[in-house]
Amino acid sequence: MELILSIAIGVLATSGIWLLLRPRSFQVIVGLCLLSYAVNLFIFSMGRLTPGRPAIMPKGGFVDPTIYADPLPQALVLTAIVISFATTALFLVVLLASRGLTGTDHVDGKERDQS
Repeated sequence: MELILSIAIGVLATSGIWLLLRPRSFQVIVGLCLLSYAVNLFIFSMGRLTPGRPAIMPKGGFVDPTIYADPLPQALVLTAIVISFATTALFLVVLLASRGLTGTDHVDGKERDQS
């Protein structure tokens, strides 16, 4: 399970960085989304991969923390997802406004040869 998750994080991060280096604005936005997904998976994996375990410990007495999931990475990822959604919406609005003003979605404003 850890190997599959590590490979998924690596593929998402690599794809996101590759798309960030592209000249078109939409590809940059998709690259940022993929990179944020990779970071979210990385943070989530830091809380141990414990499927089916509760995140809340009961009150009182000695509690074995190894049988519970860590709730902090879950809370951080949930917050990051909300912030990522808001910034993606902002980037799309800026992209549409920029395309309306300049007529192109290239970062430098110049048309490039696609061959």
